[in-house]
Amino acid sequence: MQTTSELEALRRSVAKLREGGMSIGLVPTMGALHEGHLTLVRRAREACDYVVASIFVNPAQFGPNEDLDAYPRQLEEDAALLEGEGCALLWAPEVATMYPPGFATNISVSGVSEGFCGADRPGHFDGVATVVCKLFNQVQPDMAFFGEKDFQQLAVIRTMARDLDLTAPRAHQIIGVPTVREADGLAMSSRNRYLSSEARAAAACLPRAMKAAITAIEAGTDPAMALTELRETLASAGFERVDYAQLADAVNLVPISHLTGSPSRLLVAARIEGTRLIDNMPVG
Repeated sequence: MQTTSELEALRRSVAKLREGGMSIGLVPTMGALHEGHLTLVRRAREACDYVVASIFVNPAQFGPNEDLDAYPRQLEEDAALLEGEGCALLWAPEVATMYPPGFATNISVSGVSEGFCGADRPGHFDGVATVVCKLFNQVQPDMAFFGEKDFQQLAVIRTMARDLDLTAPRAHQIIGVPTVREADGLAMSSRNRYLSSEARAAAACLPRAMKAAITAIEAGTDPAMALTELRETLASAGFERVDYAQLADAVNLVPISHLTGSPSRLLVAARIEGTRLIDNMPVG
């Protein structure tokens, strides 16, 4: 696996990979890789000739009350994991490469970015959209792969690609890969490492409570009642706060009060021991 932090070197390496009409799949990450990220790499390898992964801890998506410096950085360990999965090229730029002096452009995706995590983290999805657009332009992939665990992020990126008429990749070539879960059902996340053993055990209540709510809703229970029960279950398990628990349209993330026949999603964010966990599941 090649590793580069220089933009021109990246472009030369990508051009070399493309010789003979080979296809490229991009897996953007912020590092601290776990099985969820590696599943994205495997999915990209199945669909494309070569996989390019990026590791960049993006300061533009961290808010003033979020500790950018505390985000785990383990480039050597992550590179070894990527190489073991057959990744062809690792793009690991410095902040000054992505945001050089005088950088003045911001991409804001209205609507889909404004509720859920967007309401709790103002400006976060502007930072995501801007850096992902740059990564797309730098690598020019045929396809890009993102985990469905960050479902709002996926929706924002797809909307951006559609609205800006991106062709590398096109919006329909931005692939959402189902959430990878621990044995007890908790969605894999770099945040899980912050939990004590007691909180980690209690956190498994989140996916169980979500499944129970979905079963109730699909059986005809009023969604508002099912979501109230979900909140109460999480509180009893030790969660300090539920930021949101909402049924939404799966494409535009507009909140809905009942099933409409169109694809729907249950999205939840809740805090335990001060750590904010997010999850989502299809409904109907």
